[in-house]
Amino acid sequence: MRADRLVSLVLLLRQHGRLSAAALARELEVSTRTVLRDVEALSAAGVPVYAERGRHGGFELLPGFQTELTGLNHDEALALLVAGSRRGAQAFGLGSALASAMRKVVDALPESYRATAAGAAQRLLIDPENDLLARRLVAEEVPDNMVTAVRRAVFAGHKLRIHYAAVDQTPKWRTVDPIGLVTVRDQGYLLATRSGADRTYRLSRILAAEELAEPAQRPDRVDLDRAWQERSTQFRTGGDQVTVLVRVNAARREDLLRTALAIRAEEPPDADGWLRLEVIFSDPRHAEWALWQLATSAEALAPQWLRTALRSRAAAIATCYGMSS
Repeated sequence: MRADRLVSLVLLLRQHGRLSAAALARELEVSTRTVLRDVEALSAAGVPVYAERGRHGGFELLPGFQTELTGLNHDEALALLVAGSRRGAQAFGLGSALASAMRKVVDALPESYRATAAGAAQRLLIDPENDLLARRLVAEEVPDNMVTAVRRAVFAGHKLRIHYAAVDQTPKWRTVDPIGLVTVRDQGYLLATRSGADRTYRLSRILAAEELAEPAQRPDRVDLDRAWQERSTQFRTGGDQVTVLVRVNAARREDLLRTALAIRAEEPPDADGWLRLEVIFSDPRHAEWALWQLATSAEALAPQWLRTALRSRAAAIATCYGMSS
């Protein structure tokens, strides 16, 4: 890992010119003390890196220095394959590998192309951390060591032992046969089988993972897109689904349908521009959450337990804000 970091340090100096120890530490995700030790190691190895003192000082390479240390390692090559989504790389624990790979790709470009590409890249922004309303779009936190173990088992075709925390359940250890990894809207999933039955595990709920030496019981080839569609269909049609009769403002119809699993029936708008729909949710908690998001733009007409749950939630909020601060 240190060798990869030393290569990245050289490439950063080649591409950006002079950089401070603090800037290098941020890029490499290490301490400034580690950067100073790495610079000493490079100098001892004959790499012409020197320090410039002063307020605008930093480290720099002698002009004209060339390096051939641009070969991609396995994780960097893999990161490039999923680089169509930067957040996808993050979800699979490949964020740092992607950054390192891209530095090598830029360094391998001819000098004339490098400047053009760098300028063009400054004109593109993909998946910023905030939307136009300044709402931070936070990806799920998945520990690198855990997802690395999962990734290794998927690629090697070995069984995987995971400590999994299912919703409203005590975490348990399970041994599964990994099929593949999927990322959807910043959320990563492991597709697997357990005792021959299809299972889907959310990566953020895997507390620990251990690759086993035993071969996984799985087909040699897989169509992940088809497998995901099948799992999605099973999810929508199984479980504790509930049907809800809803009265909703026509302007919020699409918001309601984006959260529901399906629509069973719909009546034309009434004189006030409100619709009546029968929609399906995956379970009671899903139904309560979805209707709460619409506030006074929707009313659950049935079942009664849902009306009671929403009324109790609203009463608790009213009580909270009715108190003196």
